[in-house]
This record gives sequence, structure tokens and C-alpha cells, in this order.
Amino acid sequence: MQLAERSGKDRAQIARWERDAVTPSLETLRELLHACGFDLDLSLVPYRAPDAALDVRLAKSQGQTPQERLQAMLKARGR
Repeated sequence: MQLAERSGKDRAQIARWERDAVTPSLETLRELLHACGFDLDLSLVPYRAPDAALDVRLAKSQGQTPQERLQAMLKARGR
């Protein structure tokens, strides 16, 4: 396993993460990403609660054809 070699982590532990038997800590996740040449940018952003109305609109549009979606968008914009 290349990840085990790159990260210095035990292969058995990596296998447990892959099987979702356990979850690595945030610090361990960052170490694993660094071993793969990536970084995890953590920044605080204001929380936005899910928009229930948007969920309803998305569910409705999934059953529409592209033409129906376009017509609905134009109608909403007053065209």
C-alpha cells in the first residue's frame, strides 16, 4: 500500500478507515492528505441553514424536461 508507505501509518489502520470501521481524526486526515501531496484548507464561514423552499423547487425541477425548466425560469424572471 502506497498510502501506508507515504504516511507511515499502519496498513491495518488504513484498511479500517477504508472499510468505514473507524474514522480518522482531523489531524490524521490532514497527515494523510499531506502524504498524497494535498492540503485541507479549513476556514470558518457563516452557517446557512438549508433552504426548504429550494429543496422543493429542486425536487420539482428534477421531473421536468430541459425545455420545461427553461420555460419555468423565464416565467420566474417575468419574460
